[in-house]
Amino acid sequence: MNEFFTEPEIRWSDLDPNFHLRHSVYYDFGAYTRVEFLTSHAITPAVMSENNIGPILFREECVFKRELRFGDKIKVDLKLAKSTYNFSRWTMVHEIWRNTDTLSAIITIDGAWMDTIKRKLVMPPEIFRTAFEAIPKTEDFASS
Repeated sequence: MNEFFTEPEIRWSDLDPNFHLRHSVYYDFGAYTRVEFLTSHAITPAVMSENNIGPILFREECVFKRELRFGDKIKVDLKLAKSTYNFSRWTMVHEIWRNTDTLSAIITIDGAWMDTIKRKLVMPPEIFRTAFEAIPKTEDFASS
């Protein structure tokens, strides 16, 4: 897969008093895009529940480049920047583009898979690894 992206809409409730996108909404758009990718690759909340596994984030960082406003058309992509060989730990990057030509933000997250009963980090089941193999990679993708 060369590219995966979503095109969420900016709602009135997403705006701050300066009439641009609230900072937390950028993170919400990243989370939405990750969940859309996983769901489209058979990793649904039900599958996570059946396997007693869920994602956990250690770090989530956003670098804001240009403001987003109500009415802007946006595109949020997803790329894997690094991971362990078995995809038990990973770093993902989202670029948020305004009107197809303006990079507005870059979100970077570090995460892993956690057993939801034992509350310990675990290696994901095969279906999860298959889905992660399909995530588009950054140009400088690193595997360990």
